[in-house]
Amino acid sequence: MAFELKRFWEQAHVVATEGGYTVALDKRPLKTPLKRALIVPSKALATEIAAEWQALEGKVDHSKMPYTQFAHAGIDQAADERAEIVAKTALYGETDLLCYRADTPQELAQRQAEAWDPVLKWSAETLGAPLKTTAGIVHVAQPTASLQALTAHVQPFESFALKALYDWVTISGSLLIGLAVAKGRLSAAEGWALSRVDESWQEEQWGVDDEAKALADSKRDTFLLADRALSLI
Repeated sequence: MAFELKRFWEQAHVVATEGGYTVALDKRPLKTPLKRALIVPSKALATEIAAEWQALEGKVDHSKMPYTQFAHAGIDQAADERAEIVAKTALYGETDLLCYRADTPQELAQRQAEAWDPVLKWSAETLGAPLKTTAGIVHVAQPTASLQALTAHVQPFESFALKALYDWVTISGSLLIGLAVAKGRLSAAEGWALSRVDESWQEEQWGVDDEAKALADSKRDTFLLADRALSLI
């Protein structure tokens, strides 16, 4: 039977430490799942993490502690899997959501163009990475130089910024949306909306499916949480 950690502490509080701030449960500093010291760069982020632990009742459920999860990933995954995460993130440029368009109905195709073309233009002009678009879902090969340029933009991301970028890209299905949010071309709310053009149009036509909405709401929360967490650093 797996060990379940249950609340044993009276107070979760922020502690200044070498390299930033940690959270202590009474006198015990938190550690990550891989037993690294949980140290974040700012008191503001540590305060949010402490609040999650202070509010916890009964057993520890990390799925309900998003700031703690964000810190765990930023510390453990960035240390052990950075090269793999960079490669997986950059790979989305080969099949970017913004490059695959509807041919019918015309209303949807027009909505996609209005929402997505400005980001493609930004990628070409600012990132040096023009990408091709196509109608339908048949794969279109992107210019090698563009993919290399996009990879070069992903490589400098470290730690918590890389965690946020990975969330934005994998949730949206678009490397361009992720980079646009990370570089301030789009707000997180704008990036989320651009990733949902197809789904929003379908909901307008057929109504809202409760199960699909619940899944979308969960993804949206994670997408926006990454932005809020980074803003605290």
